[in-house]
Amino acid sequence: MNQQVLLQTAFCLPTPDIEALIEGRMIAAIPRIFLNPGRQFALYPSDTSTNALPIEQYYRSNFIPTAQKSLAELGSETVQIKAWAKCERCQVLDDSESLDFLSQLTVWTKAGLEQTRVKRGHIFLAYLRVYRLPQPIEIPVHPSPRFIPLPQPLTVTQNTPVLSQTCFEQRCHQMEKRQPPPYPELEELQSAIASLSNYNLAAKELDQDIKQFLGWSSQSIGRFDSDFIWIKTIADVGNSSDGHQFEKLVRKSLLKLGFTNSSTNPQISLDPEATGGAGGLDFYCEMPYPVVGECKSTKSEKVPDGTPAQLIKLGYKHLQNHFDDCLKLIVAAGELTKPAVKTAQGNKISVIRPETLQHLVELQAQHKGAIDLLKLKACLQDAYGLADDKIEQYLVEVRQDIAVRSHIVQSVKSFQENAGLGEVGVDAIYGAYIGSSPPKPLMPNELRDILIELSSPLTGYLGRSKGNELNRDRFYFLRDLPQIH
Repeated sequence: MNQQVLLQTAFCLPTPDIEALIEGRMIAAIPRIFLNPGRQFALYPSDTSTNALPIEQYYRSNFIPTAQKSLAELGSETVQIKAWAKCERCQVLDDSESLDFLSQLTVWTKAGLEQTRVKRGHIFLAYLRVYRLPQPIEIPVHPSPRFIPLPQPLTVTQNTPVLSQTCFEQRCHQMEKRQPPPYPELEELQSAIASLSNYNLAAKELDQDIKQFLGWSSQSIGRFDSDFIWIKTIADVGNSSDGHQFEKLVRKSLLKLGFTNSSTNPQISLDPEATGGAGGLDFYCEMPYPVVGECKSTKSEKVPDGTPAQLIKLGYKHLQNHFDDCLKLIVAAGELTKPAVKTAQGNKISVIRPETLQHLVELQAQHKGAIDLLKLKACLQDAYGLADDKIEQYLVEVRQDIAVRSHIVQSVKSFQENAGLGEVGVDAIYGAYIGSSPPKPLMPNELRDILIELSSPLTGYLGRSKGNELNRDRFYFLRDLPQIH
């Protein structure tokens, strides 16, 4: 079981080094003092003024973009702490030992390491087991180059290691035996595609696969939905003057969320390639409940009273009496005029911005089925007129539900690893869950219900061995449930 750890100090390291540790690129640090094995501390990011050479000479070329980015994010008044670490071993490297192995297994150049050893007379090499914080914390900038007292003690658990115990031990063995990296060509390939991964989903997927293969990551990464390519454009197109493209994106969004329409009539359709045109409805959904709506993209203009009035006019024209039974929705970028808001409220029309629609579809793409369309309907019906806040509140609840399930999966995984068990009972999982700073407290019966849900063949995050009684069921880890970042 993962016990809680109370951290009262943070240790200063150059922010690029911390990023490399968090990414799993390396397990080593070069502290200015000897670190006692077993000591635990938060990782405080500092600039590189203590490094022996400029970053272009101190870090290997494939890591320089990451180093530059991390330095650019340093604040002048506060810093973000993203992780904490436990020192597993610390040794001294003096003049008698070559530094080739250390450069090959880390992000530092041999020249940088040699200059550091000349400057300090030796190198302290610390092996750090690093854990991500569930949420970064901000603390004021502190001038100390070593240990810093935290403003408030920080309670953490070992639920979010960068590397699994097995993977970390393999990396330690590699470092101790001075073994070179087995796949340097793959490291070069990863560096070459890393810059593409922010906007190319295929590159991002390959990047994650290579990192996992190299041992830089031990967490299973969900496959990336290629629809993200157009999903990421919804807000931008909605805030432009391209109304035709925006209508197509809204239709694709509704289909992605799970709405359907079997009509072949383009004027009452949901087909993104056959939009309504002049006199047609911008979108119409039949199932799981009827939704009729209007799209309004704009760069800067306000949305006039004519937009909801147009929806009412066209709705009755094409749907006649069925219009009254429909959920009525406008997706509009501009600010509504006061008359437009009154018309929307008076006619039970909900209005959301393109950004809100994008948030809904992004979450659905990350976790298929995350958006419950009946709950979405209730949110919209509770907020005639401007409904963005209501939808965003619903999204917060969905994200928390996913975070709870991700935490439960990690609790089962961690308990199995630490206890060396193949299967874990509900009581043990409950103890591991409540003792690991969970996102939300649960009762035992609530946890049991979620465990059964997560072990369904349709989800497959956990496996389940049925007992004679419900509380006798035992569960085991199958695959990670990635959290939302």
